Amino acid sequence: MKSHFFRRNRLSLQKALQSQLIVIDAYTALQRTNDSSHMFEQEANFWYLTGVDAPNWRLIIDKDTSYLVAPDVDDIHMIFDGTVSWDQAKQQSGVDKILSYSDGNKLLQELATRHSAVYTLDKDPHAEYYDFALNPAPVALLQYLKKNFSTVEDCRPALTKLRAIKQPEEIESIRRAVKLTVSGFESSKQMLDSREYEYQIEADFTHYFRSRGASGHAYDPIVASGINACTLHYGANNTKLHKGQLVLLDIGARVDGYPADITRTYQIGEVTARHRQVHSAVETAHHEIIALLRPGVSVRGYYEQVDIIMKQKISELGLMKSEQDYRKYFPHAISHGLGIDVHDSLGRPDEFLEGMVLTVEPGIYIPEEGIGVRIEDDILITKTGHENLSAALPTSL
Repeated sequence: MKSHFFRRNRLSLQKALQSQLIVIDAYTALQRTNDSSHMFEQEANFWYLTGVDAPNWRLIIDKDTSYLVAPDVDDIHMIFDGTVSWDQAKQQSGVDKILSYSDGNKLLQELATRHSAVYTLDKDPHAEYYDFALNPAPVALLQYLKKNFSTVEDCRPALTKLRAIKQPEEIESIRRAVKLTVSGFESSKQMLDSREYEYQIEADFTHYFRSRGASGHAYDPIVASGINACTLHYGANNTKLHKGQLVLLDIGARVDGYPADITRTYQIGEVTARHRQVHSAVETAHHEIIALLRPGVSVRGYYEQVDIIMKQKISELGLMKSEQDYRKYFPHAISHGLGIDVHDSLGRPDEFLEGMVLTVEPGIYIPEEGIGVRIEDDILITKTGHENLSAALPTSL
């Protein structure tokens, strides 16, 4: 992305908030093992506003001036890890000024004497549902600002609404990620019968993505054969493959900061009529649900129609003994937004809007039969309907 993209995003946020002061932090690096960190991945909102993909930077927007505050990096860490230079950060982000860490703190203290209110990212509203620790940087900034400003407002709702409507540059990046992922699936499927373990399939995709310039997987790939497919976020990818089973592949490349998110369920050798029956039910539902999408469609109405379709398919498979069986066999949401984050917010809209990108991913999982099937495509809401960005990849077994 060019610097004008990030400048435009900052101006759009200021306009949406009618705000004079906004402060947002990058993520900090997180420990992986004893003395090493995980590969860094930036906080999506910070990247959307700056394009800087390095830890511990800070963005300050004060009226007509934008600043990036650089972290202090000592000589040892510079030798081992390097850093983004001030010139690189300024060129990438298009901010007006770059400040040192100490000068950035002085600026914030001075701004606190002139502004009673500041916008930042408040606590993640979904944190209670996570089973992992949050990156500490945004919370630390929030606590600091609350000590120095009388009013601290949350800019997350405004940012999610802005990010929900994809700009042309974003759509183009998602298209490239989808195109690469589709070709990766096509390549992998040709080699499927020669693979003995799930991890070999994962390695095929990893090589395919990286050798073609993608930054890699947009999320931890899922290669789930047999009953493993009934664990929705299965990620071990180390089970031996067996003929007569299905294998569920949920994989997406990341290109220019944006991901694809595609799922197909393929057969290994010849499978049973029951396998085919379950796959056919999901495949039929998948296309019926995609057909519902267009601008102006009520989000609530969409989910109600999805429930009708999925209950019918599960019933036809002889699985709906009671209403409780619905979520037993289809336990996840049908869609999520797709953007910088793989699970991107759509801003809680009442209806679908032109420029939104979301997934459609019906699935039926039958642990007692060792069968799990999911099919997922990436859908762009257009002016008159929708475009299936991953339609080039067949949904068949």
